[in-house]
Amino acid sequence: MFNNFQALADRQLSGATLTRQDALAVLTSSDDMMLDLVAAAARLRRAHFANTVKVNYLVNLKSGLCPEDCTYCSQRLGSAAQILKYTWIKPEEALAQATTGIKAGASRVCLVASGKGPTDRDVDRVAGMVEGLKEQHPGVEVCACLGILKEGQAEKLKACGVDAYNHNLNTSEEMYKEICSTHEFADRVRTVEHAKAAGLSPCSGLIVGMGESDEDLIDAIFALRDLGSDSIPVNFLMPFEGTPLEGTWLLTPARCLRILATVRFACPDVEIRMAGGREMHLRTLQPLALNIANSLFLGDYLTSEGQPGQDDLAMIADAGFTVLGSQPDNDSSAPAATSHDMPDAETRPGAPLTIRRRGAGTEFAANA
Repeated sequence: MFNNFQALADRQLSGATLTRQDALAVLTSSDDMMLDLVAAAARLRRAHFANTVKVNYLVNLKSGLCPEDCTYCSQRLGSAAQILKYTWIKPEEALAQATTGIKAGASRVCLVASGKGPTDRDVDRVAGMVEGLKEQHPGVEVCACLGILKEGQAEKLKACGVDAYNHNLNTSEEMYKEICSTHEFADRVRTVEHAKAAGLSPCSGLIVGMGESDEDLIDAIFALRDLGSDSIPVNFLMPFEGTPLEGTWLLTPARCLRILATVRFACPDVEIRMAGGREMHLRTLQPLALNIANSLFLGDYLTSEGQPGQDDLAMIADAGFTVLGSQPDNDSSAPAATSHDMPDAETRPGAPLTIRRRGAGTEFAANA
């Protein structure tokens, strides 16, 4: 057992493997140790990623209409959430949406489609989109997220220029059967392994705040570590009305920071993304979280709206970080960020959840 968080950081920087006992100590640490915890986790983050933040941009190619019954999802079978529902957008719209994010600073575009998994025709459709995107933006990374892959599909995605594949484990194997009955935890693991074997960078992460125990969280984090995920998005449950988990508010900003720190200590050199739900759960502690996470989604999510893209970029700059791939800003005349009172630690809803009504699948401009 470590003596303090700095000692734990020393151990991780020397190549140690985080133990379950140490992970539990991080996850259950007290609020009065929060700044010490963040400072120690920040040493690992800066050792591997300096002061850069990787900006990712989501394009929802197909929204809703999913036959799966994942309890957390607004696109699930039987969902009454009033989200946008549309079938595949046209390639030119996908390219236009991706370009919006790239111009705003995104170095990775994530192409996502709802459903259990793609048909071979769907893979061909996405391949054409990727080829067009790479032709116009050869330096951008493309991550596909299309569900459970069948034999040969990962290889085809790799061949057309896809760089990474996202398929989240979401929670522990033990808890998985409580959140989904239409596929199994092992199906998700197998898809990530197929993607990795095909040469795609494995992207797999979590959804927290669904009622999981500390042991479930540690199981899930260690499963991601064992899987060799290069990128770990940490999503904070967005409890959409019309889903089984509506009204579920189990996270505080401090709890979110501890979860991010646990992932960072377990996977010191991995891209950790503070993903969906960060605005409503981290709230004013989002800039502090950037000292642990080194990645975020810019602007909107798949079916809900995020904070304005320009606010994301301002937050990155105000916190003393730079967007990965951007030119450093040496303008010392820029105004300093202002401080805000921290929110109460009690569990309560934060920012309202707003259904996405702009961007992909609509006639309105995207948020970036």
